[in-house]
Amino acid sequence: MSKVSSELAAKLKQSTEFNAEACYHCGTCTALCPMGYEVLPRKLFREAMLGLEEKVKARIPEIYQCLLCRMCEENCPQDVHIAENVRYLRNLINKEEMNLIK
Repeated sequence: MSKVSSELAAKLKQSTEFNAEACYHCGTCTALCPMGYEVLPRKLFREAMLGLEEKVKARIPEIYQCLLCRMCEENCPQDVHIAENVRYLRNLINKEEMNLIK
């Protein structure tokens, strides 16, 4: 069971750079990913918004393997800025602001 980080959830909710709330998990992004990821971005974003820090930590390799090609983003029916959201999570990891890496 993953511990909830209200700090991570609040940070993402307040951010103007992270817009994953519009995602309704249709799966279009997953179907179009040239890397073949099954979780990125729809499940990753949900886990991050819920503050499931341990689950986000477990996905760090996938977060950095994303090509940021925007193929998923261009076809998103909800106009979620997927590449920018991934970039934002990378920045959090790099800055260690949310203790995503130790």
